[in-house]
Amino acid sequence: MSKTQTLSKVTGPYLEAFERFAGNGAAKSPQWLAKRRKAAMDRFAEVGFPDTRQEDWRFTDLKKISSTEFTLASPPEVERFSPEDVRANVLTDTAHHAVFVNGFFAPALSQVGQLPAGVVVGNLRAALEEHGKLVEQHLGRYARDEETPFTALNTAFLGDGAFVYVPKNTELEKPIELLFLALPDEGSALLWHPRTLLIAGPGARGAVVENFVGLGDDTYWVNAVTEVVLGENANLDTYRVQRDGGAAFHTANTQSYQARSSNYSQVAFAFGGALTRHDINAVLDGEGADCTIDGLSVLSGRQHVDFHTTLDHAKPHCTSWEYFNGVFDERARGVFNGRIVVRPGAQRTDSKQTNNNLLLSKHARADSQPQLEIYADDVKCTHGATLGPIDERQLFYLQSRGFDRESARGLLTYGFCAEILNTVKLEGFKKRLETLVLERLDALSTTGGTG
Repeated sequence: MSKTQTLSKVTGPYLEAFERFAGNGAAKSPQWLAKRRKAAMDRFAEVGFPDTRQEDWRFTDLKKISSTEFTLASPPEVERFSPEDVRANVLTDTAHHAVFVNGFFAPALSQVGQLPAGVVVGNLRAALEEHGKLVEQHLGRYARDEETPFTALNTAFLGDGAFVYVPKNTELEKPIELLFLALPDEGSALLWHPRTLLIAGPGARGAVVENFVGLGDDTYWVNAVTEVVLGENANLDTYRVQRDGGAAFHTANTQSYQARSSNYSQVAFAFGGALTRHDINAVLDGEGADCTIDGLSVLSGRQHVDFHTTLDHAKPHCTSWEYFNGVFDERARGVFNGRIVVRPGAQRTDSKQTNNNLLLSKHARADSQPQLEIYADDVKCTHGATLGPIDERQLFYLQSRGFDRESARGLLTYGFCAEILNTVKLEGFKKRLETLVLERLDALSTTGGTG
C-alpha cells in the first residue's frame, strides 16, 4: 500500500465526518468560519496523524488513536446530571462556573453568577452571534493549523467551546472555572473538539481554570485547543487540570499571545488518561512581557504524558520562567520537550527552563529535551533537566529521624510535587489540588515503587 493510500485510509473517516458536520449545524456558521474550517480540514487531509519518525513525536506513538474508529460526539442529555455532580467535580469556590459536557455548553449546569460590567463568560456558539467581530479578530489567529494536525482537526470541527472576555481595565474578583465533563459511551469511542478563547483586554486582571474530568473508563478522545490573548498591561493566571478516565486519549494545544508589559502564567496538571499530549506555546510580542509556564504530572500504570513547550521571545526586555516536574511509577512514561526561542533583536531576554523527573519504579521512564534557539547577543538564558529515583541519602536522613521508609518516601515525593503546587495563587483551588495529589500519591504507594 502506498503512502498516499495509507494516509487516505486513516484520514478518510474524518473527511466523511467533516462533510456531514459541514452540511448540518455548521452550515449556518459565518462565511469566514466556514472557510477556516475547510482550510483546516484540507490541512489535516494532507498530513494525517504524526508518527514516531517525526522528531516532535518520536517518543509518543499515536497508533492507538489512529487505529481507533471514533464517533463525533452529539449533545448529551444533561438531564442525567445534577448540581451535585457538578459540585463534586469543580475545583474552585466561585460562582463563575461554566460547564461543558462532551464539548457542548450546558447552561442548566452552569452557575456563572454576577459578573463585572462588560465581562463575558459563556460558549463560543453564542459568542459568534453576539460578539462576532471580536471572535473573528482572534479565533484561529494564534493556534495555527499548520503547527500540528490536531489543531487543524479541532479547527475543522469547531462547533462549541468556551469564551471568556475581560474588557479593558477590568478586574475579576473571583476566578472563572471552565468545567469540561467527559461522558463516554459504552457502545462507541466518542471524540470531541472543545475550543476555548480567552481574551484579556489592556489592563485587565483575572484567573481562569480549565478543568477536564472523565466520568467513566470507556475509551474516548478529547482534542482541545485554547487560545489566550493578553492586551497591554494585562495580567492573567490560567490553570489546567486533566483528570480523564483511564482509557482516554487527550491531545491539547494552548497558545498564548502577549502584548507590551503583560503578565501571563499557566500551571498545567496531568493526572489522568492513557495518553496525553499537550503543546504549550507562548509568544511574547511586546516589550516587558513576562510569562511563567509550570507543570506537574503524577502517573502510574502504563500512562503516558508528553509536554511540548515553546517560549517565543519576539521583543526585547521580556522574561520567561518554566518549571515542569514529573512523578512516574510502574511503567508510566513522561516526555518533555521545551524550546526557548529568542528572535533577532529581542535583546535583554531573561529566560530559565527546568525539567525534573522522579522515577519511582525501575520500569518507569522519562525523556527530556530542553532546547535553546538564540538569535540575539545580549540575553540570559539557561535550561536543565534531571531524572532518577528518590535520593537514598535523603531517605536515610528521614529514617534516622524516626520515619519508616514508606513514610519517608511519601514525604519526599510530596515535597517534589509541592514545588509546583506552591506556584498556585488561588488558595481554595490550591487545597483541592493538594488533595488530588495526595490521593494520587497514596495510590502510587501501594505499588511499593517496584513496578
